[in-house]
Amino acid sequence: MTQPPKTNRLCSLLGIEHPIIQGGMVYNSGAKLAAAVSNAGGLGLIGAGSMRPELLGEQIRKARGLTAKPIGVNLPLLYANSRECLEVALAEGVKIFFTSAGSPKRAIGPLKRAGCVVVHVAASRDLAIKCEDAGCDAVVVEGFEAGGHNGRDEITTMVLVPECVRSVNIPVIAAGGIATGEQIAAAMALGAEAVQIGSRFAITVEGSGHQKFKEAVVEAGAGDTQLVMKAHVPVRLLKNEFRDQVIALEADGAGRQELAELLGTGRARAGMLDGDLVKGELEIGQVAGLIDDVPTVADLMSRLLDQYHNTLKSLCDR
Repeated sequence: MTQPPKTNRLCSLLGIEHPIIQGGMVYNSGAKLAAAVSNAGGLGLIGAGSMRPELLGEQIRKARGLTAKPIGVNLPLLYANSRECLEVALAEGVKIFFTSAGSPKRAIGPLKRAGCVVVHVAASRDLAIKCEDAGCDAVVVEGFEAGGHNGRDEITTMVLVPECVRSVNIPVIAAGGIATGEQIAAAMALGAEAVQIGSRFAITVEGSGHQKFKEAVVEAGAGDTQLVMKAHVPVRLLKNEFRDQVIALEADGAGRQELAELLGTGRARAGMLDGDLVKGELEIGQVAGLIDDVPTVADLMSRLLDQYHNTLKSLCDR
């Protein structure tokens, strides 16, 4: 089995073997998933977005008991407890942070003073440039094919990655719509130095989402997801009764307040963690159409690397 490049800047920066990073996904990326990805040579991230500070600390310690390899924390900055989560992660000795959903300037000061690697998620070239100017070590550029919270401009990964590669000097990590080794090869060909994969890692044995949620994704097609709630916080959701309610409200001209009231609290937990496929929020990317099984992370990583190698060989043989 031939593997992706091991010597690029991003792998050296993060101390990982393969340039494959697991996205931090609410209710899907706990200690088991993060540790499994890191054990397989990538970088696992614990998703702090669905955790209170005390639970985040527990998950970090649990992951450390499952792997001796680097792990990181994904920290969405829009939540009220993001500062407390940051402090907990620092106290637990975390040295790799992927921040998102806000300006990296809100967190980069204390993180850099603690000697941490800081990577921020951006959905446009202008935001990627701001990440570099803020002092980030690398930037994840995420096309609107991605699941979960998303950019409003609907720029695809195929366009966004090369645009950002030629606009910043820090390493670019491609994200959004990546679930196969062929897509990893495409992202690297566009100039990315790594990929971040969310949805495909969510639908694994180690993903912490409910089995019903995983099975719903396996049965879904690419056209079964849609970017909604753009007037509130854009999010790509799998088709169900809740999403249909959102679309109907938006068609009637609903504003941010009405959408926020429909969303309420605990909707994402109900859908992805508790398995309510009717009224829950089911966040997943367009790659749902490419997901047809629930493998272990080890098997998935082996598959991704084989596909990557076979793609390169096929291109060379043409």
